[in-house]
Amino acid sequence: MSNKYLPHIHVLAEDDANRQIANGFMLAPNLNNRAVKVLPLPGGWKKTVEEFTKEYASQMRQLPERRMVLLIDFDNDENRFNYVESHIPEDLKARVFVLGVLSEPENLRTDIKKTFEEIGEALAKDCSDNKNELWGHHLLKHNKRELDRMATSVKPFLFK
Repeated sequence: MSNKYLPHIHVLAEDDANRQIANGFMLAPNLNNRAVKVLPLPGGWKKTVEEFTKEYASQMRQLPERRMVLLIDFDNDENRFNYVESHIPEDLKARVFVLGVLSEPENLRTDIKKTFEEIGEALAKDCSDNKNELWGHHLLKHNKRELDRMATSVKPFLFK
């Protein structure tokens, strides 16, 4: 990442599988790689939320151009999103996005027979082409609301 005062996005991935998906997303040829940073792994979805609130929330307040993606496994828990969202401070909610596989990334990988990095690359292509092919998969379609929110916030600087 080049300039923290320009629009940019940090990705806080729960685990290595999600980190690999994020890294694959960054392989998209039309992605502005200088505007994205994948952060070190906290190790678990609850630790991801804790680390965000304890460390990254205060940084975001000092950097109004920073957006954050919390990339977690939903583990088929219909309340997980609400739990995570409830821990995002009100003043940051417009710049923090919660995304992830409905169950676990391993299930998505098995179902579509792609590596995690290939999954990330395909998701980036969907975003840049305004398509919903992979994002429409039954393990990802629950992300639609967050993706719609993200489109206006990050797309202008994320894709060339």
